[in-house]
Amino acid sequence: MYSKELLKGTLRTIILNLLSGNGKMYGYEITQKVKELSDGKIQLTEGALYPTLHKLEAEGFLTTETMNIGKRVRKYYTLTETGSEKSASKIREFSDFVATMQTVLGGLKTSEGK
Repeated sequence: MYSKELLKGTLRTIILNLLSGNGKMYGYEITQKVKELSDGKIQLTEGALYPTLHKLEAEGFLTTETMNIGKRVRKYYTLTETGSEKSASKIREFSDFVATMQTVLGGLKTSEGK
């Protein structure tokens, strides 16, 4: 598993990207999809996921829909148009950040070897 610090900085991007690719999802479904896609390296807790979902909703990036599934009530999250734009922006930003980090870390290895 990765550190909480790394996860905290990427959680919004992860959620926005998942919703962008999967349409509407409910919280537990999001946690399981992230766990599956990361081969168990990223395990979202409810304490991290739901406050982030609520904040994204308050910012206008998500809408919610409550559905009764048997005796359970599920809250589904869907991107708004603004959320879709934000998702694309966050993914570009994160991809650029990863490329920059690879360059920086690669440069550190090269300079350490001198």
